[in-house]
Amino acid sequence: MQQEQDPARDAPAPGAPSAPAVRERVSVRQASKIFTGPDGKPNLVLDRIDLVISDGEFLAIVGPSGCGKSTLLRLISGLMPATSGTILVDGAVVKEPPAGVGFMFQRDTLLPWATVGENITIALELNGTPKEAHQHRIEELLAMLGLSGYQHYRPNALSGGMRQRAALGRLLAYQPQLYLMDEPFGALDAMTKMMMGRELLRIWSQDAKSVVFVTHDIEEAVGLSDRVVVMESNPGRIKSEYKVDLPRPRDFRGVRRIPEFRDLCDRIWRDIGTHDGMKA
Repeated sequence: MQQEQDPARDAPAPGAPSAPAVRERVSVRQASKIFTGPDGKPNLVLDRIDLVISDGEFLAIVGPSGCGKSTLLRLISGLMPATSGTILVDGAVVKEPPAGVGFMFQRDTLLPWATVGENITIALELNGTPKEAHQHRIEELLAMLGLSGYQHYRPNALSGGMRQRAALGRLLAYQPQLYLMDEPFGALDAMTKMMMGRELLRIWSQDAKSVVFVTHDIEEAVGLSDRVVVMESNPGRIKSEYKVDLPRPRDFRGVRRIPEFRDLCDRIWRDIGTHDGMKA
């Protein structure tokens, strides 16, 4: 028989400090999204999504192709409205792109006619960094990302991995409180992807900003995040959640040798099933 709790026994001692409240960076409440198909019929892409992302949390979202992962990011970012439900960022209802939110896409969106330094300068101007501090911050970011010496290169002179690092540099220059990342490393080769994941973890461990990271790669999701949300499709719904109890600071490569890592990846994989586009 389960033992009943004694409220008096379990209450904190008088004068004991209470646990600090966890701030909600994002709150998605019963959010649904309907698109109109080519035949004019409504297509329910997201169905009554409830999700909370805490301040400083690294959340990964996985699921089969077409389950609405990217659409959910766009709703949170204010790039498109929800058909029903409410989305709040820092307690304010999202009606347009909110301040303090940065978005990184699968393929870089660097301005092709601008140099790497000029692309980063745009973000520095948006966040109000004084002009006299621009050059120092650009050099600092490029050194951090292994791009020293490439400030005056245009994107077409860089490899895919270098372009993504430059795009990450621009995002970091903006200094958002919330990072929305839509498969940012999905198009990279395995070695570059591993390097970018390691770099992202290092940067996140310094700033501890909130991150919502969409990926098809289960190992990437577990290796990076505090929590993994699994979505199902037709329509897109949250199927399950997994807390990632792996030590931090985390070696993005070394953590994959931990038995608990493999066990969690296997559990998520079994939960999702063998949907097209997923990587075990």
